[in-house]
Amino acid sequence: MDMSEQDADKGFDKSANTGLTHLVNATRFSLNGLRACFANESAFRQELAIFAILLPAGAFMASTLLEMVLLLCACLLVLSVELLNSGIEAAIDRHGGAHHEMSGLAKDYGSAAVMMALFIVAVVFAYIMYGFFFQGTGL
Repeated sequence: MDMSEQDADKGFDKSANTGLTHLVNATRFSLNGLRACFANESAFRQELAIFAILLPAGAFMASTLLEMVLLLCACLLVLSVELLNSGIEAAIDRHGGAHHEMSGLAKDYGSAAVMMALFIVAVVFAYIMYGFFFQGTGL
C-alpha cells in the first residue's frame, strides 16, 4: 500500500492540508519515514552507528567550526541519500520479485549514490585528520 492509499484509508484530505496543518503533517510523515528506515534498513542503522563515533572524533580534531559543520553536513548527506535509496528500493520491490534489468540498474544507481556520499564524508574526515596530525609541521 503506497502513501496515497494509506492517506485515503485514513481519510486524508489534501485540500485541507495547508498552513500549520501542512507543517504538522509533513513533520509527522518525515518522522514516520525516519522510523521506518531505522527499523527496516540495516545500512541506515550502521551509518548512524559510524557517525555516532565519527562526529565526536571529528569535533575533537577539528580546528575550526567550519570543519565540524562540513563533517556534520556530509554525514547528513549520507543519511539523506540512504533514505532516497531506500525509497527507490521500496518502490521497485513493491512491483514484485520478478527480476528486471532496469529495476536492478535503479537499485545499483541508488547504491552508487550512497557510496559517493560516503566518499564525501571520508574526504572531509581525512582533511580534519590531516590538519589535526600535521598542523604546524610544514607538510
